[in-house]
Amino acid sequence: MERLLGLLKVKVVSGVNLAICDPLAHSSDPYVVIRLGQQVLSFLSDHHWAWAWAWADRVLNLKPRCNHVQKVKSGIKYKFTNPEWNEELTLSITNWTLPVKIEVFDHDTFTKDDSMGDAEFSILDFVEIANKDLSHVPDDTVMKTIHPDKDNCFSTESHIRWKDDKVSQNIVLKLRNTDTGEIILHLEWVNIPGTAR
Repeated sequence: MERLLGLLKVKVVSGVNLAICDPLAHSSDPYVVIRLGQQVLSFLSDHHWAWAWAWADRVLNLKPRCNHVQKVKSGIKYKFTNPEWNEELTLSITNWTLPVKIEVFDHDTFTKDDSMGDAEFSILDFVEIANKDLSHVPDDTVMKTIHPDKDNCFSTESHIRWKDDKVSQNIVLKLRNTDTGEIILHLEWVNIPGTAR
């Protein structure tokens, strides 16, 4: 079993200029899905996962080298292209090398939900800073600034801060695979008592 490093609180703050998926209402019914992890053997159902793990352990004497996908979802904001969620979702971090993936969907009652774009970001720098001893650092110190570039989905520069005895970061992500839209997030790290820093 992988060691829990800490918790990543992701506050889904808002969406800006999201795509219009209902042209008659000139609006959308957006929600956000956040995923962390890689899915190997993604064709397996939950019941088959248990069988695969048991088989790999018994026959091959090893555990499958994969990470279960964590998936959390915001509520739906009906009839909005500039929704405000202000919802806090939490991910358990066991592998800080995996990117956090964001997908925005338009909720549909009778058909498959439409994609409204996606984005991803790395938490490597964030977790590395969160695992340092910051007790000597003055409050409201910018620990690192991350600039938008071709390797990330950032719309603006983003600061990892030490404030109020917490590591936090505000992020504005430009959605890919769509013509328009940004998602605003606030990250905060929670150390788990008893885990090594």
